[in-house]
Amino acid sequence: MADRTALTPAHVSDLLERTPRSSFVGGGFLGGTASLEVIDPATGAALTQVVDADARAVGLQALDAAHAAQEDWAATTPRERSQILRRAYELCHERADDLAALMTLEMGKPLAESYGEVTYGAEFLRWFCEEAVRLPGRFSHAPAADEAIVTAAKPVGPSLLITPWNFPLSMGTRKIAPALAAGCTVVLKPAQKTPLTSLALMAILAEAGVPDGVVNCVVTSDSKGLSSALMGDPRLRKVSFTGSTSVGRTLIAQSAEHVLKTSMELGGNAPFLVLPSADIETAVDAAILAKFRNNGEACTAANRFYLHADVAEEFTARFVERVEQLVLGAGSAEGTTLGPLIDEAAVEKVQELAADAINRGARVLTGGGRDEGEGFFHQATVLADVPLSARVHREEIFGPLAPLTVLEDVEEMITAANDTEFGLMAYVAGEDLREVTRVASRLESGMVAVNLGVASDPSAPFGGVKESGLGREGSHEGVAEFLETTYVRLPL
Repeated sequence: MADRTALTPAHVSDLLERTPRSSFVGGGFLGGTASLEVIDPATGAALTQVVDADARAVGLQALDAAHAAQEDWAATTPRERSQILRRAYELCHERADDLAALMTLEMGKPLAESYGEVTYGAEFLRWFCEEAVRLPGRFSHAPAADEAIVTAAKPVGPSLLITPWNFPLSMGTRKIAPALAAGCTVVLKPAQKTPLTSLALMAILAEAGVPDGVVNCVVTSDSKGLSSALMGDPRLRKVSFTGSTSVGRTLIAQSAEHVLKTSMELGGNAPFLVLPSADIETAVDAAILAKFRNNGEACTAANRFYLHADVAEEFTARFVERVEQLVLGAGSAEGTTLGPLIDEAAVEKVQELAADAINRGARVLTGGGRDEGEGFFHQATVLADVPLSARVHREEIFGPLAPLTVLEDVEEMITAANDTEFGLMAYVAGEDLREVTRVASRLESGMVAVNLGVASDPSAPFGGVKESGLGREGSHEGVAEFLETTYVRLPL
């Protein structure tokens, strides 16, 4: 596809015709009668239908396949696993047009951002293909005996990977790549709203040489049924989940039955602090990206803005000016910089949170409502004078609503930023190195971006503190989440 800014009806029709529409188990797509609609959020109409798998029957079939393949996959050489992941990385780039189009169609983000996600998502395959040949292990002499201590990392075993709808490709590769690098087989459960990208990824992994049964994908509307069936089976040894904190709590409780190894990337409530030393243009550039990237539908999105009184007026004026330059429209249309939200409930949630803030005294500076017409659109909205009692300071927005609160001193800003049960992401804008360092070190957050609007990187550990989750994805820590350590003591 030559044009990376818009999709043609002919390309969409051809792409949907070529995209698999059923679960992938044991090396093949299962087929069946398609009944689960995939909705285009730009129109509210069905793009296509996929097969809605029986959660228990197909889920256990997928676990059967993963369990059967586990021993052989764990026995492959790290180099072999590395080469397969590298080939999958290359294929993702070769299929960038298809992958980007599918993400825009089923999730709604602007096409340019979908191409960015192809690059980002593929990079996890490249990063972990390199980590596969560097798995940890050590040899040492026991301090008080003529004996050796040998440690070796081994795959934890079959793993259930549950991914959300907002980053359909990269959430899959961020979990699948380290699992495969470690020698684990997997069952992927993609979000029912965005299954097409995951199914396209299955075809890519199979073509890259992943053996039958090593990667399986179950598309079902019964998420609870699938997780209950698999987590109740002692053959499953690991669950990795990205999604809401409430669901994460349930999965953690379920994991106790068989003491599963767990990774949880849960909710966020990211503060964005504009310090008195901030360069306004730098701060605004970061704020626009942090708030409106991916239509505001990111767990790392800036959720609440705390502006120091010394710079609040200048920052607000420039920020509103930039927000008003965003172009709301279908992600597949040329020129769009802000797409639709995922569904009607998402639009209503943004409206509800905005109304709550306004009822408590906030003012609308721009936007303020949904965009009339078909699809699930909400205007980019900025609120001023948002009191700390407003729900937007406690609840994740997941949409294009930016609440601004002016505070008088830096200590007050830090206190407000930490006044949440969440701790995934935080943003700091400032030019005084001493002040920035002091503030960043006191924020209760797993990640902090300074003068930047995005911090995610496959080579960096992604994850939160407090009720934002357990474990880390990406970097060296990402593959460690799929490994167990065996210690052997030997005479010398």
